[in-house]
Amino acid sequence: MRISFRLNGKDVTCEARENITLLDLLRGEMGVKSVKKGCDQGECGTCTVLLDGSPVNSCLILAPQLEGREVTTVEGLQEDPLLRGLVESFISAGAIQCGFCTPGMLLSAYALLRDNSNPSADEVKRAIVGNLCRCTGYVNIVKAILNASERIRDE
Repeated sequence: MRISFRLNGKDVTCEARENITLLDLLRGEMGVKSVKKGCDQGECGTCTVLLDGSPVNSCLILAPQLEGREVTTVEGLQEDPLLRGLVESFISAGAIQCGFCTPGMLLSAYALLRDNSNPSADEVKRAIVGNLCRCTGYVNIVKAILNASERIRDE
């Protein structure tokens, strides 16, 4: 089937099987490598992307659901000051270990801080609840997101 949508700010049209997931379309067929394949069941969040601005598990979205919509990945936000600030905060807080969960964590945090520049620790925890991390124990991730929110308010 032919589908048209916006990917990282650019209009794209492609042929896709009706049963292919957004994850497999992005990673396997379009070469978007920040979108990771973890559980393939919507449990781990490593495949998180922004769909029309909201974080979703791309392994649970089928290609026909993309028609006319907007998909944003880390690649599409590389020049965005908010994402850059988050990346810097993740690095300085030691919130990156193996890096497998990092793109999904960054996109979930991005969506939170875009809409709420002064979240509480509990709001940060709720925003990343769908993203599993095997390495950090989340303390440094929450700290990094709170630090990034302070930077936003200071600028």
